[in-house]
Amino acid sequence: MAPEPGLQLSPVSSGRTSPIRRSRERADEDLYKKDKNYRRYASGVERALSSFDTALQEWADYISFLGRLLKALQAHPANIAVIPMKTIVAKRLAQSLDPKLPSGVHQKALEVYAYIFSIINKDTLARDLPIYLPGLTPTLSFASLAVRPVFLSLLETYLLPVNASALHAALKALILALLPGLEEETSEDFERTLRLLENLRDAVRVNQVTQADYHEEGTGDNYFWQCFFLASITSASRRQGALAFLIRKLPRLGADTTDSNELSSDVKSVVSPEPGLLIRCFAVGLSDDQPLVQRGFLDLLVTHLPLNSPILQGRVITEDLDRLLAAAAGVVVRRDMSLNRRLWTWFLGPEQTTGAGADSTPGSPVPSSAHDATTSRGTVSSARTRYFGQYGLQALVRGIRGLIGQNHKSPTERARPFRICLSLMDRWEVGGLVVPEIFLPIINSVREYEQVAAKEQFSEVLRSASVFFDGVESGLIWGELAGLTASAIRDHSSDCEVRLDKLRFVKFVVTHFNVREEEMLVVHIPTVVLALLVMIREADSARLEEPGKVHGGSQKILALAVNIAQDLINMVPERAFLVGVSANDLIALGRQKRQLTIQNEEILNTIQRFYVQDQGNIEVSSPPISAGDIAELLLRETSCIVSRVLLSCPSDDGLEPRTKLFVTLLSKTPSSEALKGADLFSAFQQLLESSPVCKLQHLPFSTLSASTSAICSLHAKSHLSTGQISRLTPWLVRQAWSHISPTNPKYHLESVRCLWQLQSAVSPTDHDIEAAISTVMSENDISGTFALRGADAGRRFAVLWTHSVQGHGGLGETGGDFTQAPNGGNHGKRQAGMRAYEYMLTRPLFLLLDALGEEGTELSIFTRGWLQNLSSVDKLFQVFVTRFLVLDFLQLSSVTAKDSSFHTATHKFGEEDDLELCLYYLQTLSNVLRWSSNNVWASMAKRVIAPIDKAQGSPVTELEHRPWVSFQAFFTEVCMRVIMGEHSLEPSDLFPRISRLHRVALSVLHQILLSPHSAALADLELEYPLIEKLMSSVEGPDAFVQVSLLDVVFAALKLRVLRATESPTDGHRRTSSKDTAKGSLLSLAIERSEKEGFSPKLPPPPPQLVKCLQEGFCSVNSRPVLDSWINFLTECLPLFSETIFQILIPLVECLCGQISGVFDDLKSTFKDSQTAKIASPESSLIALLNGLEQILAAAHDRLAIEELKTPNIKSPEQPQGFLSNMVSGVFASEAPQTRSATANNRLTVLLSFKDSVRICFAVWSWGGYGSNGSPQDTTSLASFAYTSLRMRNRARRILEHLFAAETLECLETLVEIWLKSPTISGGSRMASVFGLLHVLDGSRPKHTIPAIFNAIYSRTNPHALEPTRKSTLTSDLADVDIVVFLVEYARSLEDDAMDEIWADCLTFLRDVLGNPFPHRQILPRLLEFTAILGEKADNTNFGEQRKMRRELSVGELFVRLLTATFTAKPISFSQDGSPPAPQEKGVDWDSHGENSGTRHSVQADDIVTILASIVPNLGKTLGENDRILGATTSISTSIIGPTFRAKSFPQNVTKSTLDLLYQLARIPNAQKSWKKDISDAFHDHRFFSSPISLIENNWLPLLRQWTLNHKDCILEILPRISSPTTAGLVFGVGASSARQEADRKTQLNLRRIALLILAADEDAFVANMLGIEEKLVELLTTTAASSPSSIIRAEVYMVLRALVLKISALHLAPLWPIINYELQAAISSVVPSLQSDIYNNSTILQACKLLDMLLVIEPDEFQLHEWLFVTDTIDAVYRPADQSPVALVDEISEELGSTTSTPAPHIGGDSLPQRGSAKRQLLIGLDAIKDVQKDDLLGKVLKPFFSQLSIYAFENTYSMGTADWKACSDSLLCDLFDNSTIVG
Repeated sequence: MAPEPGLQLSPVSSGRTSPIRRSRERADEDLYKKDKNYRRYASGVERALSSFDTALQEWADYISFLGRLLKALQAHPANIAVIPMKTIVAKRLAQSLDPKLPSGVHQKALEVYAYIFSIINKDTLARDLPIYLPGLTPTLSFASLAVRPVFLSLLETYLLPVNASALHAALKALILALLPGLEEETSEDFERTLRLLENLRDAVRVNQVTQADYHEEGTGDNYFWQCFFLASITSASRRQGALAFLIRKLPRLGADTTDSNELSSDVKSVVSPEPGLLIRCFAVGLSDDQPLVQRGFLDLLVTHLPLNSPILQGRVITEDLDRLLAAAAGVVVRRDMSLNRRLWTWFLGPEQTTGAGADSTPGSPVPSSAHDATTSRGTVSSARTRYFGQYGLQALVRGIRGLIGQNHKSPTERARPFRICLSLMDRWEVGGLVVPEIFLPIINSVREYEQVAAKEQFSEVLRSASVFFDGVESGLIWGELAGLTASAIRDHSSDCEVRLDKLRFVKFVVTHFNVREEEMLVVHIPTVVLALLVMIREADSARLEEPGKVHGGSQKILALAVNIAQDLINMVPERAFLVGVSANDLIALGRQKRQLTIQNEEILNTIQRFYVQDQGNIEVSSPPISAGDIAELLLRETSCIVSRVLLSCPSDDGLEPRTKLFVTLLSKTPSSEALKGADLFSAFQQLLESSPVCKLQHLPFSTLSASTSAICSLHAKSHLSTGQISRLTPWLVRQAWSHISPTNPKYHLESVRCLWQLQSAVSPTDHDIEAAISTVMSENDISGTFALRGADAGRRFAVLWTHSVQGHGGLGETGGDFTQAPNGGNHGKRQAGMRAYEYMLTRPLFLLLDALGEEGTELSIFTRGWLQNLSSVDKLFQVFVTRFLVLDFLQLSSVTAKDSSFHTATHKFGEEDDLELCLYYLQTLSNVLRWSSNNVWASMAKRVIAPIDKAQGSPVTELEHRPWVSFQAFFTEVCMRVIMGEHSLEPSDLFPRISRLHRVALSVLHQILLSPHSAALADLELEYPLIEKLMSSVEGPDAFVQVSLLDVVFAALKLRVLRATESPTDGHRRTSSKDTAKGSLLSLAIERSEKEGFSPKLPPPPPQLVKCLQEGFCSVNSRPVLDSWINFLTECLPLFSETIFQILIPLVECLCGQISGVFDDLKSTFKDSQTAKIASPESSLIALLNGLEQILAAAHDRLAIEELKTPNIKSPEQPQGFLSNMVSGVFASEAPQTRSATANNRLTVLLSFKDSVRICFAVWSWGGYGSNGSPQDTTSLASFAYTSLRMRNRARRILEHLFAAETLECLETLVEIWLKSPTISGGSRMASVFGLLHVLDGSRPKHTIPAIFNAIYSRTNPHALEPTRKSTLTSDLADVDIVVFLVEYARSLEDDAMDEIWADCLTFLRDVLGNPFPHRQILPRLLEFTAILGEKADNTNFGEQRKMRRELSVGELFVRLLTATFTAKPISFSQDGSPPAPQEKGVDWDSHGENSGTRHSVQADDIVTILASIVPNLGKTLGENDRILGATTSISTSIIGPTFRAKSFPQNVTKSTLDLLYQLARIPNAQKSWKKDISDAFHDHRFFSSPISLIENNWLPLLRQWTLNHKDCILEILPRISSPTTAGLVFGVGASSARQEADRKTQLNLRRIALLILAADEDAFVANMLGIEEKLVELLTTTAASSPSSIIRAEVYMVLRALVLKISALHLAPLWPIINYELQAAISSVVPSLQSDIYNNSTILQACKLLDMLLVIEPDEFQLHEWLFVTDTIDAVYRPADQSPVALVDEISEELGSTTSTPAPHIGGDSLPQRGSAKRQLLIGLDAIKDVQKDDLLGKVLKPFFSQLSIYAFENTYSMGTADWKACSDSLLCDLFDNSTIVG
């Protein structure tokens, strides 16, 4: 007969005689040893057993062996009933019952068992039961139909008659052995197995009833049931059979009696000594993976263990009852109706019958009767609900809360309670009671999970919770939320943080869940908000009336409550407040409308009754308050809250959120009568008018904003009249004016918005606000002349003007957001032709311009500077145009005539003409033009007058026929008309007025056409005393005198230049910084040279001037006039043309230092609770930046002129190529050293450029790339955004000019900044460098990439570059630094940018490959750069269009670069050196800079790390498979191989090396390139010196990949393990060293096998199990004198541990006899009388660890043998006093003198596991013998281990935790790499 495929044919044997684990077991054999017949009999048995090792080849050989053994046994003498070598006999019989063998072998083995049992008597069998039973117990799980009867007969005949005390310890194993026979209820052996199990119970009962100390009640079946429950708990594969037995034999535990003390004896037997195992049996059954098992246990619950059972209600502890109900509720997640139906029956009790004669169901809570037949269905449902509420509700709630409280990190487990509750809601009788109890804990669990989970995980849990949330009744949700808010606000006895947390919970619900259902929006949210407002009103009253008695945290609580109310009101639609929106509102119309005088307490009581008594159900009860009434009450409460806060002189931020809420309610509710009683106008009036009384000179901005918004909304709803608003307007304007402070730009934009909001609310054409602004500006003018006042009012108006009209989106532009009322209405038609800003800003503007006529005043000086830098000057001119057009006597309509001219337009002035008004306008315009900058002149000349609306009906509308008339032309015409105007012939008082009008008009025209000359004053040399005066005035109190002095000094200096040059002037006019900015910044000197044809040699200015400039820039007093200083510097720069390089660095350092300081002050201005430290940080920063730009431009212009004069000597032949030819560059001769002075000047300029780039970059980074430090003030975000954007734009313009002038040097400076940026805190700064490069016009990729190449070549091969392309090397950068930046910059580029840089990059790479030696340090990074190019090109259409070119270029270049890298710098040079310095545990050796805080974390020459990042995308770069394989082979040959073969292996192996190898292993079809390297490293004896962290994180995944590609890796190791031998060793030379070498090699090979099994997938080596098993059995024959010796047994146990972890139980069946035998022998050797030299300390410890792991994992097959080692029943806790332990560990513990009365701490760990722990853990920790000496192992480790193991294992089972597989794996891994246990 041919063997079956895959059948195990070879024998499995240990090949030796084992020591008997108990000395008394040898007594029988010793008794007959002298008997000749016995010796002959034993010899025959021994011969038969020896054939097991040699004769077994096929399964038929097993039958022959068993036949010989049976024949040998049958030859026993009649008077001798002893089995010789019974342990070996039992072991061979157990091996013959291998599941893989055919049934014939099994039958023959059972026949031998039967004969053995027939020889020995039952007492002997009882004693030897631990020897024979382990081989028999697994039989029924695999027995065929023919074998089953034989097996059952064997048990019935021989085991049942055995003494009950012998069966006691093995009862659980016997139950597990019989349960497989109960799985099929229709099988032939089902009833027989069932009877056998009952007989076994009876047999055990005989012994049990005699143990009065064990139990005090029951029938004696207590022990059987406890063992049965344990078997069902621990063995999931046999649970189906256990269920079948329970259905038939479990006593009914129902409510037969109400007194739990009167339970029947059968019931008492089940629940004694405690019902904990019963509950756990049901719990695991309900949690089983098989729905049929769950269904069966649910049926059992319904029929045998109802909820009202006295067992559950009286005897079971609360925790166990909670566990049972939680497990039962868990079945609903399957969504199986058959399961759910049974669950509802158990929860609610049986269905109540209504038939007249129906019998009551057993266990029914309400017996049926004649009256029940007439009971309505609703009454029955109510009874069932009461039943659940009485018996199961609280336990189920606690159970679900326990599930929630486990706080799983896994999203699936975290969401499981949510899914359970959602399914429970399908049955309202259950869900309606449970959900209210667990709603808040569930939502709070989601909230807590958000704090610890990743965003994706939280989103997954939130989705599950949202589904549950949507299923909950709206009334319940809002009832709970209302209760939370009430508790948080009104419960003053609680801790403030607890109350705040409740409100945060409500905020979380509102934010994250769907609360926008229709019922919520129209009923619940308004109701809850009303209750919230009532409580806020009460709290506000208490806080304001008795502030000292309220906790300090009340303000935070109220602020959060108001915020929640705001969020809720924002959700409510307007229809929610309309009467008749729903049926409930229609019903409410029939009721009497609530009066507005209803008390707050009545409101709260009404709402409380609705949510508590009616459960918030609008189907049961109508809403507590109708829609119309709730709108009235909301407005009443909100208005009272706002009014109370207004009247309290608010100094905090409480008003703003309350007012915002009030405004929102106003916009959503219809017209209301509730506000008539609330005199809000008086409240606002008192607030605004009495602020000085409240010691508040200026209200907080939040108060102002809130007041403005509320007033405008009240006016829009007609609750405030226009007259009332007019009365409030001056006060509102005054408060807004106070926040437009030039020294603090925090609320500029917001304050201006408030003014325009007020303007729009009143009327777009109203002039009340204009009048109020004018009043505020001039109210402190004592003399009536506005110009005598300080400059503060002017500065404030400048801010107002800027945010109203400046830019494209000014607030005061026509059609802006603030030109209409909030309700969309129009308050009146605007005067035609006028812009919105003209109605509010015209009169204040002229008040400001009046100051220009009063020179020397502060306001005049400021106005002049403001006007010169005004970008919206066209709007200013538009105001003049509008004013001039209303003067009819000027006859401006005639200018439309095409042939009109100035001399023909004449007019006679009369009395009716308003000459004084015209004079005023012209004088003001004259003052404007007098101080106008070039920008103003340019704007007046280029800007045209906007078209005018026809609807105005004015005669000047004819101007629209010439829409392109410029301001300059218009003003010229106005002047000409005035000049040409004549007075009448008759003299009158008009003459002086007209004459004055003429003079002013001429002055205006003169300023338009001419500039003054002042050459005659040059000889006075006024500059010296003026400079001294200027220097002394810097520290003076009056800063504005500096402006006048600066003007005079410059005039004197200009005259000095004119005198020295003696050249005529064209009337040079002073310009400002912006004048030059509009032109070319870096070409002043060049343009002048080109125009004049020569560069005039100007005299040097006085030496004191530079020092004067520095003092002016540094002085804090000069900040208000800093613009004038910068203008002065700009005008003086041409004077320094000859000495610019000497003063450059001092001035640049001074400016950069001041920019940095002012910039820090500006940043601190926008932080919370901080203000500016200096005046006007914004304008000061702009001025300083302007000055820096001007001086750099002048210096660079001068440098360009000098370099043009220097001859550029070039070689005769210019090399070709992007970076020129390398060879010719090397041998090119250097230019003569004739440029030393110019070179020094250039260095000076470049150093200044570097400092400027740094400071400008810092300014540019502000506000755009993160915010370091404290957060920005949220109330001034708009102003912050405006200010930061303005600063960034100014800095960017400077950087653009710097890059345009010196691209390479500026780029190197940015590279320095990037390299010094920290990786953690400064990640945004690193990103900002690339962001800057991407936005600068001069640093586009096509410019930046070549500049980077030049920077690299300047350091690697500078002779290859032209002189103009070389870097001056002023930056502290190496070539590796620049190439690192190149890689990151290339990675940051968009894919489409490849088209711009493609050709340059390929040319550069080819040039590098032409001469790679100078670039050897950067070749690894260039590899990364090349890979990035290939990846990005592959992602674009450009890459597709040039696919062939890319494959022939990038792929080829990459391969060539790879070869050049390995050639120029072989990896062996760096790997064979000294090992890296030791680092902290867990830190990889290659992470040189990950903790250094810099971006340069990976060294540029770290080829391993670089290649590890490249290899995953190697296909995109190389394309062809041949190239990929070639590259992988090259990498493996050059890096992996030398690393693994280095002398420093494995210390030189880093995480990067293994990452690289792992990525190579994942490349398809590339196995040949790396398999040998892994194999060589793995078989190196030094491999096991690798650090554990590297093994666990890197080597294990790599070895797994290796096993997937190399299936025979273990088969290659097995032949290397030599078989044990003793020949030639005892007397041979060097026997000891040879044995040690054999031991060492065997240990290493066994550890390799264990590591491969541990690294591979589950069942990966099933095909190799036969070879592994044979080798292990062979090695178990070793002795202390063999080679290898028995010392390698520890490694054999490690392999067994790995097999148990990674091989399924089905394939481990042949190993269990070996494991049992070896564990017993090894552990028994601890006893002094059985000690053997075969087992040393390490071997015994590994055996204990194997047993420990088996008890934690609990494989099903091992549970049949567990009783041999530990007490696996309830005896571990309730041990009978008169019974000796049978378990090996317990017996050894007693023999060693250990006791379990005082358990020792967890061996190598912390403590014993507690009941309910989530994981079953090892008793022997990872550090069990770390500090234990060899001689102390028994006392400090083994004795505590033996004494605790049984109770520890039982507690692990009782806790129902899951096995900690990772801990088992980690423990094995630590043992495998423990070199201290390796020989030698």
